Amino acid sequence: MTQVKQQEIHLANRPKGMPSKEDFNFVESSVPSPKENEILVRTLYLSVDPYMRGRMQDAKSYIAPFELNKVIAGGVVAEVVESRSDAFKQGDVVVGNLNWAEYTIASEREIRKIDPKMAPVSTHLGILGMPGLTAYFGLLDIGKPQEGETVVVSGAAGAVGSAVGQIAKIKGAKVVGIAGSDEKIDYLLNELGFDAAVNYKKESFQADLKNALPDGVDVYFDNVGGDVSDAVFKHLNRNARIPLCGAISSYNAEGKDSGPRIQSTMIKTSSLMKGFTLGDYAADFSVGATDLGKWLQQGKLKYEETIVEGFENTPEAFLGLFKGTNLGKQLVKVAEPEYAKL
Repeated sequence: MTQVKQQEIHLANRPKGMPSKEDFNFVESSVPSPKENEILVRTLYLSVDPYMRGRMQDAKSYIAPFELNKVIAGGVVAEVVESRSDAFKQGDVVVGNLNWAEYTIASEREIRKIDPKMAPVSTHLGILGMPGLTAYFGLLDIGKPQEGETVVVSGAAGAVGSAVGQIAKIKGAKVVGIAGSDEKIDYLLNELGFDAAVNYKKESFQADLKNALPDGVDVYFDNVGGDVSDAVFKHLNRNARIPLCGAISSYNAEGKDSGPRIQSTMIKTSSLMKGFTLGDYAADFSVGATDLGKWLQQGKLKYEETIVEGFENTPEAFLGLFKGTNLGKQLVKVAEPEYAKL
């Protein structure tokens, strides 16, 4: 297949402030052939995620930055087109951290096979994938919600936040969600069964939040940072736990992020704040995946996906994350399978 052409997406610039389409470059390349123990896969769905913004900066972090003028990589669901591995065959559906490209060569260790009969394959990039597992481990290991406690989650209508709220409900907690539109508030209350939800974009946000928290906050799952988190910190109960998952409010800030100093509040309430990434729990992925799959099949977990059609629209889908346009997991549908039976 070496003569067949495909498109891949490279990082053209390191964005300053909000990224733009000009920071991405579509590059034509030949579809490669797999070598021994390699697999050629065709992208079906790819994931765009807020953490990718951090990888566009040339800064030390928990994961290496994307290289300029090199292909970007992220979560991908793909089908096997050609295999030179005994572990995979043509038509298998796989998931892995792969290139933003229409076709990719993967090693046996980079991908794992998924069962299309268990759930739609796209869920392995959402509720059964990185976002669902992030919610599971961050909430249960750091947040440790107890029955009757109050759990607050920011970014509550996103892929991670919506899973956090539902898992907290499964554990018997009261759940308060924070989101940025009336549509999302309605979704949290009427579809996901949150006990309360508040719109941080309304002028009445501070008062609405206070009214939603008559018993204070025992667990705050923080996806956004910034002014929203400053408001929540005022309501922390003694021995509150704060899983620190993300800070999307500052990802595109050109200057230093600033805000109230929280040390006094943390001391007075004996609260715990712990940052984490999903990689911290790699050894236990199978445990989390089993529980999430069980709850999904039992109808205890619901999910939404915002799907943009077309590989050419991947940058637009990524930029939409920072405009709050997505409900649930933001995905790009790249192609229909040719060999896989979904």
